[in-house]
Amino acid sequence: MAAERRDGVPDDDPVTRWALAAGRGDPAATTRFVRHTEDVVRRFLAHLNGQADVDDLVQETYLRAWRNLPGFTGRSSALTWLLVIARRVAIDHVRAARVRPRTTSLEQIPGVTDWRDDACATSARSDDTVLVRRLLAELDPARREAFVLTQLLGMSYAEAAHISQCPIGTIRSRVARARDDLIAALSASDEHRHYRTAG
Repeated sequence: MAAERRDGVPDDDPVTRWALAAGRGDPAATTRFVRHTEDVVRRFLAHLNGQADVDDLVQETYLRAWRNLPGFTGRSSALTWLLVIARRVAIDHVRAARVRPRTTSLEQIPGVTDWRDDACATSARSDDTVLVRRLLAELDPARREAFVLTQLLGMSYAEAAHISQCPIGTIRSRVARARDDLIAALSASDEHRHYRTAG
């Protein structure tokens, strides 16, 4: 168990310290906070909503965080708190997208990007990366969120439950089902590849 300082924040959680200091107006702490959290926020949002609007979603996440930072007390880690905000931004984005018409670029049409990547791939690894991204995107959204938080971003089940606003048992179940879905999809994909090369 990590030793705690007098302010109640674990010694091994500098991100929360920076968030608290940023909330008190420390510009250096603000810079460190963003620098050390932006990649995780970006990856989380990209897995939830895709790459198309990720820059806007990251920006909106930090705008909302700044508005609420003075009230952040450190009861959860700052990263967990920030990912709760990012999740709400993603949900709001999906709701807004449903009520307004959107144009679709060629790259956003399912299968087109995969076909281009497969045709231009220089290694089996890039093919596998494209496949895994596609399979993750096809997961049930709740299962994908739980899987990304715990397996890709390294959050604990408790932190993921806090971010997703559900019990830990639900997160465990969603992760297990996501794994099963991915294994089944990978197996089907391997069979399809074998059939194409054998034919």
